[in-house]
Amino acid sequence: MLDLRRRQFITLLGGAAATWPLAARAQQGERVRRIGVLMASADDREGQARVTPLKEGLQELGWTDGRNIQIETRFGGADTGRIRAHAAELLALAPDVLVGHATPGTRALRQATSSIPIVMVAVNDPVEQGFVSSLAHPGGNITGFALINFQMVGKWLEMLKEAAPGVSRAALMFNPDTASSYYVYLRSFEAERRSIAVEVAEAPVRNTAEIEKAIAKLGREPGSGLIVPPDAFTVLHHQFFIRLAQQHRLPAVYAYRTYVAEGALMSYGPDVYDLFRRSASYIDRILKGAKPADLPVQQPTKFELAINLKTAKALGLQIPDKLLAIADEVIE
Repeated sequence: MLDLRRRQFITLLGGAAATWPLAARAQQGERVRRIGVLMASADDREGQARVTPLKEGLQELGWTDGRNIQIETRFGGADTGRIRAHAAELLALAPDVLVGHATPGTRALRQATSSIPIVMVAVNDPVEQGFVSSLAHPGGNITGFALINFQMVGKWLEMLKEAAPGVSRAALMFNPDTASSYYVYLRSFEAERRSIAVEVAEAPVRNTAEIEKAIAKLGREPGSGLIVPPDAFTVLHHQFFIRLAQQHRLPAVYAYRTYVAEGALMSYGPDVYDLFRRSASYIDRILKGAKPADLPVQQPTKFELAINLKTAKALGLQIPDKLLAIADEVIE
């Protein structure tokens, strides 16, 4: 009788196992995939705010950190030496896919591997920099999401002139160590000068002392304006740029909307958080077998204009109604 009951129990147990959800049974044997994320920015509120939508995007696609994926994140703080060291650390973890933020992060990963898939995020002109063969056909182990379309760059100059008609010269401030594509900006501005009567000059800076010196010099020259393009260095020091521009009463335009809430006069540029969220789709496809060479590089789809009227008033500027009418955010 005991043997009969034992056989019945085993049969019942086997039948129950056959009815378990396929997903639950698959999860037990699912291999945890490893993702290495190399951020060129610092491990601060802004840096974390960019990684968060990437993780949320992956979660929406069924990839949960600590369950079926393990995300290893490193922050370079705009220090090229540290970024290269972090790239080596991530490579030693044998990741399934790598994420490179901005030019410094992507370049460091590219130098470290030519075989592991790399999804770049917020990189200026990846073709010009040699990361991919073309936007439509990347051709190697790198694909991802570009930061700006350089045909849009002239908008900064145009909007700065509209907001501050007295500007006759504008300085493009950048760190040549972290923004190696600065010459593409300059070419774009040279083309734009034919239609906008503003002289554009490059202003390379490599540390806060040079930023302070360059902005103070601009502040002493009547008719000066400032353009701060996006890169790891300017992101890291954006509050310093904003404070000095206010101190020297210098009209300035930036790329990111969040800076305007911190006191910047105005910004126009892509929604970088959206780029990080969208990058999750390429990570998902690569983890499912797609090759980076077959995934076209995508451009930003969301651009935002923000204006701070309090800062404008402090600078003695009257922002035109037509500019206010198209702004996504106006801070009173």
